[in-house]
Amino acid sequence: MRLAIISGGSKGLGASLCNQYLAAGFTVVEFSRSAPHDYSIQVDLADPVTTQQTVATTLRALAGQKWDEIVVINNAGVLDPIGPTSVKDPQAVLANINTNFASAIVFISEVVGAFQGHAARKIIASVSSGAALKGYAGWSLYCAAKAGVENFIRSVALEQIAQSQPFFAINIDPGVMDTGMQALIRSSTVADFPDVARFVQRKQAGELRSADAVARAIRQIIDQPALENGGRYPAMV
Repeated sequence: MRLAIISGGSKGLGASLCNQYLAAGFTVVEFSRSAPHDYSIQVDLADPVTTQQTVATTLRALAGQKWDEIVVINNAGVLDPIGPTSVKDPQAVLANINTNFASAIVFISEVVGAFQGHAARKIIASVSSGAALKGYAGWSLYCAAKAGVENFIRSVALEQIAQSQPFFAINIDPGVMDTGMQALIRSSTVADFPDVARFVQRKQAGELRSADAVARAIRQIIDQPALENGGRYPAMV
């Protein structure tokens, strides 16, 4: 009895993670706005209040079952709006923060609350980015959210030390992937994202890994028997 709970699994890396956990025999529950799978739950992560209610309701039934392993992957994220802080639309700013930061915290918090008492191997893996460690002109919101969630994960890991049935909470840097987000980056103007040429060159040089390859690497990290609680892992295995 193994359960995988994944946010943002409608496409790209999230969809690859869903497919791989399904193939491994996990029960998979996926949260996204488009909810394309028969195991998907529809929710707009730009609305953290509704996200909390939807996630809590969904997990209530699952928490009543016995599980041997619970894998939680916080994967949902958006890059838009790209561009200087001075020109960003306030509503777009709030939608980005809510999706990348507020709803990520709500999602993880609801999972911890629902399954804290379960005697199972329990892993929370948050898909982060190199943008969590440095600033990029034009990506101020994305950088801020990724850095914030990384520190949230480290704090959750410290809290779990005191629990009799702890979660292991880790951050995973997926590296550069050939996804829709990368296509969006390459379509940016220099005015909005001054570093755009370097990302175009990466694509031309074949440096972008497939979502399936990164998903396999993430699974291998999560499967490691001795994870460092609060650790940060590059998805390069």
